[in-house]
Amino acid sequence: MRIFKTLTLATVLTGVLLSCTGNKEITLETLLDEMVSFEAATRCPEPYYTCHQQSSYDRLSVSPDSAHWFANADGFGVIRTDTVKGRIENVMFDEKGPGVITRIWITTIDKRGTWRFYFDGDETPGWVIPAYDLMCMGISSLGKGLLQPHTSYTPGGKGGNTLFLPIPYAQACKITFEDAKDVAPTPKYYGINYRKYAENTAVETFSEKVVSRADKKIREVNNLLLNPVVQQGITINATQHSDTLEIILPDGENAVNEVTFRIAVDSANYGQVMRQLIFSAEFDDKQTVWVPLSDFSGGGMGAPSTQSWYLSSDGAGNISCRWMMPYKGKGVLKLTNLSGQEITGSMQASVIPYKWEERSLYFHASWRQERNIYIHDKPEEGEFCADWNFATIEGKGIYMGDVLSLFNHAPAWYGEGDEKIWVDDDTFPSHFGTGTEDYYNSSWAPVIPFQTPFGGAPRADLASSHGYNTFFRTRNLDGIPFMQKFKFDIEMIGWIRGYVDYATTIYWYGDYHAKAMGTSGVDEAKMKLLPAPENPATYKIENSIEFEDMAITAKSPSINIDKQNMFGFPHGKWSQATQLTGHGGNTDDFVEFTMDGLKDGKYKLVLYSTMAIDYGKISFMINDHPTNIVFDAYNEVVTNSKPISLGVFGSESGKIKLKVQIIGTNPESQGSKYMFGLDCLQLMAVKSKR
Repeated sequence: MRIFKTLTLATVLTGVLLSCTGNKEITLETLLDEMVSFEAATRCPEPYYTCHQQSSYDRLSVSPDSAHWFANADGFGVIRTDTVKGRIENVMFDEKGPGVITRIWITTIDKRGTWRFYFDGDETPGWVIPAYDLMCMGISSLGKGLLQPHTSYTPGGKGGNTLFLPIPYAQACKITFEDAKDVAPTPKYYGINYRKYAENTAVETFSEKVVSRADKKIREVNNLLLNPVVQQGITINATQHSDTLEIILPDGENAVNEVTFRIAVDSANYGQVMRQLIFSAEFDDKQTVWVPLSDFSGGGMGAPSTQSWYLSSDGAGNISCRWMMPYKGKGVLKLTNLSGQEITGSMQASVIPYKWEERSLYFHASWRQERNIYIHDKPEEGEFCADWNFATIEGKGIYMGDVLSLFNHAPAWYGEGDEKIWVDDDTFPSHFGTGTEDYYNSSWAPVIPFQTPFGGAPRADLASSHGYNTFFRTRNLDGIPFMQKFKFDIEMIGWIRGYVDYATTIYWYGDYHAKAMGTSGVDEAKMKLLPAPENPATYKIENSIEFEDMAITAKSPSINIDKQNMFGFPHGKWSQATQLTGHGGNTDDFVEFTMDGLKDGKYKLVLYSTMAIDYGKISFMINDHPTNIVFDAYNEVVTNSKPISLGVFGSESGKIKLKVQIIGTNPESQGSKYMFGLDCLQLMAVKSKR
């Protein structure tokens, strides 16, 4: 049966590629050149290095058979604490020998303090940052290609950022952070990826002088990362074979340096069809790629838009892949339609000359899907927690990135789990992270689409994370070489108990005999996608004003007010799935709201609140008059209160003022004890009697 129609396939030859560092001195400039060389990842490194990560993971995690393997206090892990000239400095990174820091990811809720970078054993820091904020690094040439604020970032408050500017050092590097004086320490989350070279490797140490010298190069690379360029050359037409588009690549030592797809399908069937189009590649008589096109594009289920260094997609069937795919003698690219629907499609490949050598590696892309994976909500209950195998590879190669596409069956965040990456003979993971979103260059459980050169979140349907979500991350200088084996596990921990369906795509380079284990095939790809769940934020209590939208006209200094989403609490239903939370207060502390712009008259006020195990007792005043209503918000589980009728009150000059005051706590209350949560307020005009 004819499935494809209107086919255009072509091959384009282009010019010479950048070469790798070789035996020359490793400098900031050579590393930046490597960062934007698509060829560099296709060869085993020379000089060889191993890739590692130091992070703030919970130090109670010591081995898979220990009671605390899933411990989750990930914001307090440090190597040690040093006293330097009277300063208390938390040591976050400390490495001897030549190396390069390739990625720094950080986040916190209080940025006050000082970062210090000590190089080559010098007691004087070679670089100082005046906050737990890499946006304050002080390098004007850094843009969003190399330094990215997270979606939650605010300059003076919560949120973090990720730095990809390489930081090389010849002999040693130590990184510390000192909290500001008289500031209570808060969790400092971090993940620092780095390369370790052999002792005799020549590396130039990072410094202000080096950064100044490389200023132009930093700007050029930053711009190129945001605007990838692939050269154009000669074209070769290809043919159609039944349900498959096929490109027979030219014989000899060459490399595919771009593949583009143009797929036309109606929007109602788009996601399902893109999942059932399979992109595969065979080089020198061995298949190394087999992935649904939706996932290969970086978008995952639904095939939304992506924009990164290696992958671009408009979310409408137009995809560009810039992974370099070298081969020694021959190769074939295929796009196979498993959907049973007739579609219009085309595929095009660009091919350039490539010198095959002993260090050369083949491009691989592997896909794995599993449904109904259990997520536990209490990391301390290790017997109920599990590591899920994200990827396992046997052989020699370089791990270069991945896509996590999922359907979350629970109405709350699924990604508390840390990644654990084992390389070759690791007896403890050489990469031990602090959370799923942290691995993907964001923080604070964001359910917000974002794009960067190194990946992003192409799909985030609901703020609760219920339903479809996709994260992806590609690696440049932080690619992970392995000589024998590579294993990537991720902890299945969420905010509430539930289940997820995971589909993972991994991008990697490997020798001829390297192989990904446990991959999925046609049966999984042909499974029907689930319908998206209803958005709980659309629920709204009639005639109500959300407390998070009200003007706060006065409050006690000790009370902190936050907007909190309530998706993760299954024992209640909140208007627009959010509430306003008050914490940090005590007896007699208060917060005051003003409703303005009201018509003259009387209004019935009904308040909706929240009950929880750490909540206290609150009272209410309207227009400075007590209501004599006391609400005890204690409850063993988080749930809604019943409607609290405050009475009927008249507006004064078009305003009604509401004061909420803490008056004590229930003897059974635990933890903070004096917290409170306000959902919404019904404000209903009362008709006057004639």
